[in-house]
Amino acid sequence: MNGMSDVRLALRSQELEAGQARAMIAPTESRWGMFWRRRHTRKALLDLTSEQLRDVGLSAEQARHEGLKPFWRD
Repeated sequence: MNGMSDVRLALRSQELEAGQARAMIAPTESRWGMFWRRRHTRKALLDLTSEQLRDVGLSAEQARHEGLKPFWRD
């Protein structure tokens, strides 16, 4: 392994230990693609009915909080 890989592995293990692991961007997905996907899914979250929210285990308040986040925030 080269030095860069060792650094990446060390940082990744620290993230996992701290419980701060974030979803990785798929290699074929650009940053703008990720932003677009977030915007689309958050908008769809705001349109769910109470029954649908119950199915996914969210309250209306949780869905509203997540759905109103700006697309650039994780």
